[in-house]
Amino acid sequence: MEGKVQQFRSIKIRREDALNYHTQGQPGKIEVVPTKLLSSQIDLALAYSPGVAEPCKEIAADKENVYKYTAKGNLVGVISNGTAVLGLGDIGPEASKPVMEGKGVLFKKFAGIDVFDLEVDVTDPDAFVKVVKSLEPTFGGINLEDIKAPECFEIEERLKKEMNIPVIHDDQHGTAIITGAALLNALELVEKDISKVKLVVSGAGASAMACTRLFNMLGVKTENIVMCDINGVLKQGREDLDEIRSIFATKRDVNSLAEAMKGADVFLGLSAANIVSQDMIRSMADNPVVFALANPDPEINYDLAMASREDIVMATGRSDHPNQVNNVLGFPYIFRGALDVRATAINEEMKLAAVKALAKLAKEPTPEIVNKAYSSEKIIFGKDYLIPKPLDPRLITVISPAVAKAAMDSGVARTHITDWEQYHVELQQRIGIDQKLMSQVISKAKKQPKRVVFAEAEDQKILKAAQILQDEQIAIPILLGNEEKIHQLIADHKLELSACQIIDPAKADDEKIGDFGDLLYEKRKRKGMTRYEARRLMRSRNYYGTTMVKVGEADAFISGLTSDYPKTILPALRVIGVSNEVKRVAGMYIISNKKGTFFFADTTVNVNPSAEELVDIIGLTASAVNSFGITPRIASLSYSNFGSSKGDVPAKAAKAVTMARERWPDMIIEGDIQANTALNTEMQRELYPFSRLVDEGANTFIFPDLTSGNIAYKLLMEIGGAEAIGPILLGMNRPVHVLQQGSTIREIVNMVAIAVLDAQAFERIRI
Repeated sequence: MEGKVQQFRSIKIRREDALNYHTQGQPGKIEVVPTKLLSSQIDLALAYSPGVAEPCKEIAADKENVYKYTAKGNLVGVISNGTAVLGLGDIGPEASKPVMEGKGVLFKKFAGIDVFDLEVDVTDPDAFVKVVKSLEPTFGGINLEDIKAPECFEIEERLKKEMNIPVIHDDQHGTAIITGAALLNALELVEKDISKVKLVVSGAGASAMACTRLFNMLGVKTENIVMCDINGVLKQGREDLDEIRSIFATKRDVNSLAEAMKGADVFLGLSAANIVSQDMIRSMADNPVVFALANPDPEINYDLAMASREDIVMATGRSDHPNQVNNVLGFPYIFRGALDVRATAINEEMKLAAVKALAKLAKEPTPEIVNKAYSSEKIIFGKDYLIPKPLDPRLITVISPAVAKAAMDSGVARTHITDWEQYHVELQQRIGIDQKLMSQVISKAKKQPKRVVFAEAEDQKILKAAQILQDEQIAIPILLGNEEKIHQLIADHKLELSACQIIDPAKADDEKIGDFGDLLYEKRKRKGMTRYEARRLMRSRNYYGTTMVKVGEADAFISGLTSDYPKTILPALRVIGVSNEVKRVAGMYIISNKKGTFFFADTTVNVNPSAEELVDIIGLTASAVNSFGITPRIASLSYSNFGSSKGDVPAKAAKAVTMARERWPDMIIEGDIQANTALNTEMQRELYPFSRLVDEGANTFIFPDLTSGNIAYKLLMEIGGAEAIGPILLGMNRPVHVLQQGSTIREIVNMVAIAVLDAQAFERIRI
């Protein structure tokens, strides 16, 4: 069954953005974070001297205890000498460090594995092996990276033989595992027997050799393989072939890549850009499988290849085309499974298990979260979907158990998993399988981008955010401000925003200002505003921008980066006003940390709401949380637990809960309740088993006044290290959001994505 054709696009990376990304805040992409408390003298004594002596003695008595008392069992060394950095070549160990840090980030994000990246200033294989081998006491596994051929073959083979922990050169085997899965599924689609297909390989480096070896193990016969390198076809009798390359030297009378491709069933390219022509593709057998994996430019341009014939099945190494062969589909989960059974190696059985697990997963129904992440109605197994997507949350729970089981069955596991259901749960917990809220929001926004007007386009942060929004197709920015200043900032920061509409309200034509001003005048004339004042106010960007949204010239409004909250919200209230369904507006922050995602309200608008007003805030907040696809579990906060202390705040919080339950009987809400109690389900089970939050705890917090809410979220941001998204303005008649002063570019992007979702929802209601 052929899958629905997906739309793919290239993500443009600017040099300045990449450099800024690596320098902002703390340089680099990684840090070491303690996993134990270090807040008292006793903590320090336990962590170091004298307490640390006890685990040291236990390990000295039995080396296997190192897995019990240290991080070794979840620690991988990513090691390179920088001699073959992807797309950059031999740039040296220091220059390879950003890549190795990036590899560490991927290990952590996708499999919860900690990494120390080590860049070794050694090129001699003997010396390199000696360095890495000496590190075995530190690591649970070794990921070799970006080491040039042929040295990489010798280094890996020697380390695998001489070390008692998993060692893998990912450039070889990671690519091989992913392409192996793609090959199995491609041949299934075109109904070809793997033992009979003719394979042509362009390239004879580390990746090409590993892929060809794996294809061989999967069933491709050696006599059906023709491999080419920069010097031509690998033929028996060529004197420049080493022992490894000689394995695939052909006996056939073939003298060029073009000759080899005639009648071939499969082409595997891991070589150089644009060396394959359309005619060469046309000369292949029916239903050819073409894996053009050279990066950043494949052996043949994707569009040219697809135009050459209709029956082609193709994969590349690029994210802007279907079937991206991306190593992140493999290495995090392979190491996860290997580490979890303390495997002594990553052997062929484990690699094949990963191949088959990947291939099988692509044929299973795709969860909605993956469809949303890739802005698709439905991703279906077929020519455009041979292998799973990198953001598929099922990868860890499919590949890691398969690898762990293969390690156990093949005798290289030192511990065994007996409860596979519990292991499945543990894998999910390692990475927080529920995708981050903002990744879901951004994915939804991309499905239907909306016009968002920025009142502060003379600020470089706004312009840089607009660039991201435009590039990632999250929103269509409209920029308000002095046109000359905006163009100068765009030039200064090397941005590409020529497609953005720029409007200067101060220079707008009188007719437009008159029309906009008259709208405001009609709303405010019985509140003391004159027509002259209304038209004068329209020269200001906050009034002009909100009016654009009011009349349908824009879909959402963003401001507040450089002005205080009351001055920003007043024009929106005057021009757009409160929704007909509610009596007031409120402000909500989304707080995210390792424990999850939480919602705080009201944090910005209502100073000291009554119980009745708290009920309105509860309703607005619950509706907003529901709109993110999350069921709100609401705590009405105070300094009391269910009347344990008397006072105005506990009484107000409790009364609001009673009234809310009357209005919304199915709502999960409790109060009055203290913040720690609302989160601590164990405490609730012991002391307050009647609580409606006893099973899962609260995720939505209603503060009794502005002071407490505002203080709470700011303390969490600065002391707790939480990420705060907001303030999200609730209850407006059109999408309007006010940025926090000093928001980062990413925070601006997040807020705009939320505004786009609001605009999408408003459009649905209006229709």
